[in-house]
Amino acid sequence: YIGRVFQDPMMGTAAGMEIQENMALAFRRGQRRGLGWGIKANEKDFYHDALMKLGLGLQTRMTNKVGLLSGGQRLLMATLQKPKLLLLDEHTAALDPKTAKKVLEITQEIVEEQNLTTLMITHNMKDAISIGNRLVMMHEGRIIYDVSGDEKKKLEVDDLLKKFEEASGEEFAND
Repeated sequence: YIGRVFQDPMMGTAAGMEIQENMALAFRRGQRRGLGWGIKANEKDFYHDALMKLGLGLQTRMTNKVGLLSGGQRLLMATLQKPKLLLLDEHTAALDPKTAKKVLEITQEIVEEQNLTTLMITHNMKDAISIGNRLVMMHEGRIIYDVSGDEKKKLEVDDLLKKFEEASGEEFAND
């Protein structure tokens, strides 16, 4: 029921297994499993096509160990079986800026295509403002700001920094 992508690229994966084997595990989530071939030929084609849509070149490395797993592939694994809720815990934090941007684009495409309810945790103010239809800012486990609709669309990073300072009494480092 819940798809999740963690900040740590290895969480939720079997590091000693291939990319396609990890995808097979994700694809079969919630199904009965038996003894048989791990991945059928038609499944390989399905995984290849799914990875190709990401545009990260992973479709040519399906037999590589999952140790070099990208955020895009982890996102794909989390949504192979449409979850009722997708949790993204800083899923781009360990990525270089170019790949992070690509993964965020893929995230938006998958979320819109599958009409997924998604909770994305991020410390990136620009991403928090531009992605999603609601922004909830928390401090020490409490909600200090909750905004959506036209008000959210008009927000700037400086507005968020001011809201944080007002609500928490502390200054927030703009990184």
